[in-house]
Amino acid sequence: MSRAQLGGSLAKAYLAVHEAMAAAGAGAKVGAETGRIEFQFNPNELTIAKAASWKSEPARGAKKAGPPEFQGAEPGELSLEMFLDSTATMADDVAKIVQRLMDCCVPTEGSLGKNKPTPPLVVFHWGSLTSFPAYIQQVSAKYTLFTPEGTPVRAVCTVKLKEMPTEPAKQNPTSGGLRPHRVRTVRTGESLATVAYHEYGDAALWRKLAQVNEIDDPLRMRPGTTLLLPSADELAMWSAEAV
Repeated sequence: MSRAQLGGSLAKAYLAVHEAMAAAGAGAKVGAETGRIEFQFNPNELTIAKAASWKSEPARGAKKAGPPEFQGAEPGELSLEMFLDSTATMADDVAKIVQRLMDCCVPTEGSLGKNKPTPPLVVFHWGSLTSFPAYIQQVSAKYTLFTPEGTPVRAVCTVKLKEMPTEPAKQNPTSGGLRPHRVRTVRTGESLATVAYHEYGDAALWRKLAQVNEIDDPLRMRPGTTLLLPSADELAMWSAEAV
């Protein structure tokens, strides 16, 4: 089936790179977007994993083990492959993209002067799919084609992302707090109302999104603004006071 038959335009995948800011508690806060690593070709497949930790203590004198006790959720993981090819130009684009990925595994220049140097956080975007804020756990590049001068012009990169717990949003006495699970970068022409409609199917939820993200003037929200997106259930519990 062709793209014309499916309808819509081709959405290109990319990794949004964000400054990681220390949070008050555990984890980090997603800072401003500092750049993007564009995919030359969209991935053929993605692997997303989430696990829970349970602990079971043996029951003394019993034939069966005691009931397991939930210890907590493990960070989510996302792995994918990036196919890189610059044979059309024979330029060093492949090596540059690989270097940008590997740069995400070392502390940023802005964090080196602080007490806790930190690599950037990344968020995977592909159309309506947005991943959790994560750090790059591993980058593995396999170069498969070179120019006569030794410049790599084709490679397959395996990239593994691991979820970084982000700072919870402002506490609400009626809800017990809100923990956003995803982020979304506002695009040109979007508003809080359109984001609320696309994410939750209800444009009227723009007020709650403004409160969650502490946006004082929703009408002047700029493209590139990063929004924290809680689950629909958590958002429903958020106070509906006027912004």
